[in-house]
Amino acid sequence: MQTVCGIDLGTQSCKLVVYDFEKKEIVAQSHAPVDIIAENDGTREQKTEWYDNVVKTCFDKIEGSIKKTIAAIGVSGQQHGFVPLDEKGKPVYNIKLWCDTSTAAECDELTKAAGSEKKLIAKAGLPMRPGYTAPKVLWLKNHKPKAFAKLRHILLPHNYINFLLTGEYWAEYGDASGTALFDVRERKWASSVCKHISPDLEKWLPPLTSSEKTAGKVSKAAAELYGINEGVIVSSGGGDNMMSAIGTGTVRDGFLAMSLGTSGTLFGFSKKPVIDPTGNLAAFCSSSGGWLPLLCTMNCTVASEEFRGLLGLDVKAFDMEGAKAPIGADGIVILPFFNGERTPNLPNGRASVNGITAANFKKENLARAALESAIFGMRIGLDGFKELGFKPKEIRLTGGGSKSKIWQNIAANVMNLPVRIPAGSEAAAMGGAIQALWCLKTSMPGGKAAKIEDLADEHIEMGATIKPDKKDAQMYDKAYAVYSRYLGALSSLYK
Repeated sequence: MQTVCGIDLGTQSCKLVVYDFEKKEIVAQSHAPVDIIAENDGTREQKTEWYDNVVKTCFDKIEGSIKKTIAAIGVSGQQHGFVPLDEKGKPVYNIKLWCDTSTAAECDELTKAAGSEKKLIAKAGLPMRPGYTAPKVLWLKNHKPKAFAKLRHILLPHNYINFLLTGEYWAEYGDASGTALFDVRERKWASSVCKHISPDLEKWLPPLTSSEKTAGKVSKAAAELYGINEGVIVSSGGGDNMMSAIGTGTVRDGFLAMSLGTSGTLFGFSKKPVIDPTGNLAAFCSSSGGWLPLLCTMNCTVASEEFRGLLGLDVKAFDMEGAKAPIGADGIVILPFFNGERTPNLPNGRASVNGITAANFKKENLARAALESAIFGMRIGLDGFKELGFKPKEIRLTGGGSKSKIWQNIAANVMNLPVRIPAGSEAAAMGGAIQALWCLKTSMPGGKAAKIEDLADEHIEMGATIKPDKKDAQMYDKAYAVYSRYLGALSSLYK
């Protein structure tokens, strides 16, 4: 037996799958939780030693004989996190995460230095947003100057796991494109943006590699630590959204994937760059050879979790309550900005419940409004895709929320598109495994013929399709218009 391994380092856990690509089945999987440091000023951080520990824990949970079958490894990691290392590869400070909103001032500083948001988008394809990596680097310079003075390597979370495996520093186009330090059109570091932080910054960034190539091979030290074979190929890897795109088969024009997790993302494959002048859609590259325009909201399943806890309901009971309420929750609208928000750009955003009357203030309406708010946030992205000429055909639904029947139905009708559910539950880890297989086959004699589209078709099993109902879709158009009015009215309070 020969297998490939996918590792997904998420915000709250690390997951690992071992996939037998000949039998087309996952033969082993494991996971381990990751803690988070949260402060009231928007700080969200983790420590490199936590990453060290969870990767080892995940490998330790896999049977030794299975680990010895692994021929290639692909790593997925939460995007944008800033892993600051010194010249010896040791951390100089904590990892500031994608959901850290404490860098709003640095975003303003970088935008001013560039001349305007419009000029930043022209240079790198992205505006400055607190979620991206660039303002986190400037934050370290502004707030932790002693740590910044020791900085010599800037990595993203998935790059850091590759470094643990290989001892080498590399970045690939997809994850790099989310740093706001990268020219998404030319696929290279954006020197003019880097200089706004430090004249030395670009040389602290890792060299770039394309998606089908390796980020090195498993080192002797890593082989001994994890119980895998020395010399195993490690593919370039990518951000979690890029790997989820592969893991859901979103590798062709017109296909969209929607991930319902702590954050919500809507992204689609494109053969050419898709640059949004408003900055709502991030102009990312894919980790499968093209581009991956993407919308990210920071508060997807957050509202349902918060209201579920408040009402003392488990997931099933909460969904049942929501199903009792009519479309539009009888006029109740929730703006779910418990963590600030990235899209729309409201780093100081706050959650609110709107439209309450004595007649509609019921558990079922609160539950429904919380569930609907997650998908209304995604609708902003769909409208943006259409305005930029993207022609959506269907949505592949993934993430923890994709298991919810009511959310599946809401998504199909709010977006007015067929929704398909991948059979597997670990899209990002599986995407890492498929990219690893692509890299393995490409490195073999005759492997240049290997295509990621063919591998996705062969190895990604799709489950049910949920089609929109014409009448329900029309009702959701009206409910979304109400949501949009509240959003427009309250946004000025949070900027």
